[in-house]
Amino acid sequence: MDSVAHITDLADFIVASPTSYHAVAESARRLTAAGFTRRLETESWDGGAGRFFVEREGAVIAWVQPEQAHATTPFRILGSHTDSPSFKLKPKPTTGAHGWLQAAVEVYGGPLLNSWLDRELELAGRLVTLDGTVHLVRTGPFLRIPQLAVHLDRGVNDGLVLDRQRHLQPVYGVGDLAHADVLAHLATIAGVDPTAIAGYDVLVADTQEPRRFGLDGQLFAAGRMDNLTSVHAGLAALLAASDGGATDDAGHITVFAAFDHEELGSASTSGASGPFLDDVLTRIGASLGATTSERLQAYAASWCLSADAGHAIHPNYPERHDPANRPIAGGGPLLKINANQRYATDALGAALWTRSCAAAGVASQDFVSNNTVPCGSTIGPLTATRLGIRTVDVGTPLLSMHSARELCHIDDPTALSAAVQAFFRGA
Repeated sequence: MDSVAHITDLADFIVASPTSYHAVAESARRLTAAGFTRRLETESWDGGAGRFFVEREGAVIAWVQPEQAHATTPFRILGSHTDSPSFKLKPKPTTGAHGWLQAAVEVYGGPLLNSWLDRELELAGRLVTLDGTVHLVRTGPFLRIPQLAVHLDRGVNDGLVLDRQRHLQPVYGVGDLAHADVLAHLATIAGVDPTAIAGYDVLVADTQEPRRFGLDGQLFAAGRMDNLTSVHAGLAALLAASDGGATDDAGHITVFAAFDHEELGSASTSGASGPFLDDVLTRIGASLGATTSERLQAYAASWCLSADAGHAIHPNYPERHDPANRPIAGGGPLLKINANQRYATDALGAALWTRSCAAAGVASQDFVSNNTVPCGSTIGPLTATRLGIRTVDVGTPLLSMHSARELCHIDDPTALSAAVQAFFRGA
């Protein structure tokens, strides 16, 4: 797939995925259309080759099991995450002051707060009714976090300070609180009785559509690129690599894993620190008759690519980057390295990644942090620690990471997906 086609499909994926729950639903839709069979965790999984996927909350894992797979067949895993920094709807969410209707929200993860001001936003997520049924919902443009006018804060351009409780509660109208309930509005959209809502996980998402722009349309801007670029790249690679049985004789079981709650530290049942991936791999091994020893043999020969967003050098802040390693937009996906194991890459992993990029015909760039600017982390070290599977951290270079609207070069997500496809094919 060329860059324009890939980025167009990425844009469609982002639009369909305002939350982790929607990203899983869109992934499941694409997997089903490609002939993958849904597995349920509450049912037994029979053995046999095939293409399968299973969902858990805001996470999804899909895999291709070849005919010749046996108890010690290793895994090739692409790990990513479905959630993005944002705001989450609180209990008793309908509030307001001085005639304005407002939604009560709390900060989710580490968003670049000022980037969310003065944008048309939506509420999206899941409602759960008393019978336990899950209803996905999204409002479309509904909210706005209005900034104070410069006339009322003459020093704002010398340094904006936002109080997370007082300054970040969005408005959605004017009127009487008793007749403008947020949950009732969501229930109406979902087609359910408001009194039947027993729980909800509803977040705020930007509604501006993704867009190519710049010289020759080289640049791409969208919300939630951290980390839907990696989720989409891995999913597209899995579907391409398994098309026509290309992974059926690769000598491994191909796995795509997209976890939730990475922006919060991954400590949940559907996060990378939770048991989801191990549960699925264990059940795949059990279907192949693997003993505990044989399953650990399979893990010892396995690899995981942890794909997450990384930083391209910022032209206005070059001093914040390493002096020698300066990834550029359009220069290819990143190999992420950190001496303190904030990334899981080592020399063996670097060699594997180099082979994968060479097989795909794409360039790669090294990313390492400036010593005075500590880097974040990813699901890579968590997966390596939890499972003992060799892990390599990679990703797409971005500007404005954790902004409501992030930026990349159109070639980089395409190159990442091509390298992941080569990895899935056994490079």
